[in-house]
Amino acid sequence: MKKKDLLFLLGVIVLFLPFFISQSVFDYYIDFNKAHGMITSFIKFAILATLGEVIGLRIRTGNYYQKGFGIMPRAIVWGFLGLSIKLAFVIFATGTPMFLSYMGLHNAAMVMKNPFSLNKLLVAFSISACMNIIYAPVMMTLHKITDIHIIDNGGTLAGFLKPIKFSEIFQKLDWGVQWNFVFKKTIPIFWIPAHTITFLLPPDFQVLFAALLGIVLGVLLAIASLKSSK
Repeated sequence: MKKKDLLFLLGVIVLFLPFFISQSVFDYYIDFNKAHGMITSFIKFAILATLGEVIGLRIRTGNYYQKGFGIMPRAIVWGFLGLSIKLAFVIFATGTPMFLSYMGLHNAAMVMKNPFSLNKLLVAFSISACMNIIYAPVMMTLHKITDIHIIDNGGTLAGFLKPIKFSEIFQKLDWGVQWNFVFKKTIPIFWIPAHTITFLLPPDFQVLFAALLGIVLGVLLAIASLKSSK
């Protein structure tokens, strides 16, 4: 492990340590999250998912930063994606149990409030599967488009604020990697099982866990980028 890796790890520890050693800090987070769920979703994804992309950059290039990478624009994008993810959580966590009840699994919504059971696992898996099949591909594609937009404009905030050339970027996407790796492999093999665990957690921790998974996403994006460059 190189010096820059140790410094990076130390910075991450300093960032998260107060939540583990101070009960008042942790309680404040819980209370603020309950009162302002959308705001905390923005902040958590802006920090954690961007952190994942920085780790992904380290995997691809050997550095945690390079000119044109655009950490701030990426954090802004992830913040707004975090809002959409929170929205998706609410919609699918509410709508999927209703659909399951319609299909014959009665009281599916109540099952999620009970202790762990096979029925609760089934409902959590169904929520995750619906969300990742319907919502995730759109979110992943939008993220890739904004990623290319940031790079094409030098990673600056001024460049980021320029209109996104959706039609041009859409045609430049490597759909071989996007479909064969990002959609066909990461969604069924990783994201659906991972978010099944997410929906088994108490609501206050679901978005936090999903944001932590954003670090894993950074690694997956790095792998996809390496595949695309071959």
